[in-house]
Amino acid sequence: MANTPSAKKATRKIARRTAVNKARRSRMRTFTKKVEEAIASGNLEAAAAALSVAEPIIMRAAQKGIVHKNTASRKVSRLSHRVHALAQA
Repeated sequence: MANTPSAKKATRKIARRTAVNKARRSRMRTFTKKVEEAIASGNLEAAAAALSVAEPIIMRAAQKGIVHKNTASRKVSRLSHRVHALAQA
């Protein structure tokens, strides 16, 4: 357990940041799932709309350090490929 005042303050700060990061990560996952559900239903318009909403949220998570930049790019790329494949079908 933290004993010094600075260690106690650091523990409080970490708890606050963890809560913020958890919310951002959850939001990113929620919007990713919305895109995947739209793709699974075969609705191109809904999938494209969900992707346009999800993409900035995913990239913002990368900017904030929730996920790595390359991970975010990979997620967006894979989702967009799936939406475009739906358009081709």
